[in-house]
Amino acid sequence: MDNGSSSYDRYLAGDDSAMGDLVREYKDGLTLFLNSFTNDLFEAEELMEETFFKLAYKKPKYSGKSSFRTWLYSIARNLAIDYLRKRKKAVFVSADECFDIADDENIEDNYLVEERKIIIHKLLQKLKYEYRQVICLIYIEGFSNSETAAIMHKSSRQITNLLYQAKKALRSELEKEGITYAGL
Repeated sequence: MDNGSSSYDRYLAGDDSAMGDLVREYKDGLTLFLNSFTNDLFEAEELMEETFFKLAYKKPKYSGKSSFRTWLYSIARNLAIDYLRKRKKAVFVSADECFDIADDENIEDNYLVEERKIIIHKLLQKLKYEYRQVICLIYIEGFSNSETAAIMHKSSRQITNLLYQAKKALRSELEKEGITYAGL
């Protein structure tokens, strides 16, 4: 896929199946990113659906100034900010409800991996939402600093500083839990 732009162009030209391609390609990453705003996986999924609804029915113009993915995440970010402005009270979903153990031959290893994810997820929830966003965009979604800057409406230098502070805060939370992680 040409970073999504070719599918979007096909959709605008009348190929409805192209929107399905976009949804399949970006839904999981968008949901995780939006969860950094909402702290609620169900609300994040709703915002992800609203992002694709906006693409499908309002058909905003993609200018090509950034990658299609960066543009899409910017739309999702703006929807999340609007949502947060409207929401008065935060509702949290336990991380235990978000992860299921796979039914594989090696259940113990899968369990340990899921436990680590749960611990990291819980610790990320203790961080400021900007820290969660920058960690999610760079380390989970694989965006570059400049793409992350475009999505978060910040300069590349601000992203570098924000990422440094986010890693420092996450390291501190890990240490409080007695966990050492060499990557931080």
